[in-house]
Parts: sequence; structure tokens; C-alpha cells
Amino acid sequence: MALRTETDKGTGVALVTLDRPGKLNAIDLATAAELAAAWRAFRFDDGVRAVVVTGAGGRAFCTGIDRGVEVPQPSSPYTIDDPLIAIGPKANDLWKPVIAAVEGMACGGAFYLLGEAEFVIASEEATFFDPHTTYGMVSAYEAISMAQRMPFGEVARMSLMGTAERVTARRAYETGLVSEVTAPGGAVEAALRAAGVIASYPTQAVQGTVRAVWSAKEAARAQAMAHAPHLIALGNLPPERQAELFQGRGGNGFRMR
Repeated sequence: MALRTETDKGTGVALVTLDRPGKLNAIDLATAAELAAAWRAFRFDDGVRAVVVTGAGGRAFCTGIDRGVEVPQPSSPYTIDDPLIAIGPKANDLWKPVIAAVEGMACGGAFYLLGEAEFVIASEEATFFDPHTTYGMVSAYEAISMAQRMPFGEVARMSLMGTAERVTARRAYETGLVSEVTAPGGAVEAALRAAGVIASYPTQAVQGTVRAVWSAKEAARAQAMAHAPHLIALGNLPPERQAELFQGRGGNGFRMR
């Protein structure tokens, strides 16, 4: 199992941990299926009233799709199978509040999870970046998710700068991606504390508020997401060319902001 779930029956808070630290918590197909199953299970578990999602090991929250995964694609130019499309809580119709606790790197496909959390808490050592353009890929779902949380110019810069620049936790806080910055190693504790407060309130009121907040932006988000597969199909380099870029730039430096 690449996913650990623990529930505190006293507080009603579940902790979901991506548990592939040796792979920087990159998501393979099995992990993607486990995430979807966990969110669906929480829908029916009345003992869970709030959820915290994090990554094991401290070096990374999640680094997106595991580069070793092969995802067969249909030959039709009008469709694309995205293995991460259903890894988030909202994609699985879970409307209980979810808080993301970020330690270390959060990049690429991690934004599927961050984009569907109610808010994000990060340690001061956390960094955020989007490597897609560096490796000849369109940042579509990821950029759209972040555009719901960050000012246009900030998400455009992060999406376009690729691996050349990493957004610090402090900058992420200043731009609205992160709601709280903690000392190193403190993100999970802070997230559990906030989740415990939320879980102590009447759950119907909490879930209704979650739906209300999401309804304010859902129409625009859904419309943008509908364009994503076509932009990816048109703009992505062939997989073998992506692999060449990935290998060739593996040692490149970056700067923080």
C-alpha cells in the first residue's frame, strides 16, 4: 500500500499520507486508485468529519506522476486519459473539508490535490513549482487548479518558469496559495489542529459551507477544465522527446523567490 489512512475517533479527523518517500511521494497508478478509493470511503464514514492530506518523509508532499508509469492512450486525437484526474476529493464527490499539509516539494501533479483542498498549510521549508513546460508538456489541469487560488500573474509565472524557479512557502503565503506557514516539520500538526476545530462543528453546516465556497468558482473552473485535454493533446511533445528533456535537464539549478 502506498497510502496510509489514520482516523482519530475522538476528533473525527482523518490523516491521509502519501507513503512513497523513496519516490518523493510521486503517484503511480496504484496510488492514484488508492486515493480515489479513500475519498469515496470517507463519504460514507460518519466518523470522519474533516481530513488532512500530506506526504511522508519530509522531503516532498508530492512530486506528481511517477515518471516510470506508462499510461496507454487512445489513438483518437479528441481524448486523453489522465491518470491523476480523479485523485482529489472533489473529483470523488467528497464535500467534507480537506486541509493539505505541505512539507518539502509540491510540484506538478501535486496541484491536483492542493487544488481540491479547502486550504493549504505549509512549513517554511516547503517549495512549489510546475515542471511541465521545461519537459515539453502543457500545464493545463495544474495551472487551472492554481488559477483558482493565486493571482493570474503569479500562476502564469510559476507555470511558465518550469523548473527554473521555485516558489517559497513565504511567497506562496503572500500570494494566497498557502494560508499558514509553520516552523519546519510543523505543517501536519497545524493542519490537524485546524481540522479538529472544524470537525467539532455541526457537520451539515460545515459541508454546506464547503459547497457554498466551491459554488462561487465551480462554473468557471469546470469550463476551463473542459479545454484541458485538447490543449494537452495539441501542445505536448511526444513521450520520447519529453524523456530526453527530462534526462538532459536533471541536474539543472533553480532559484527561489
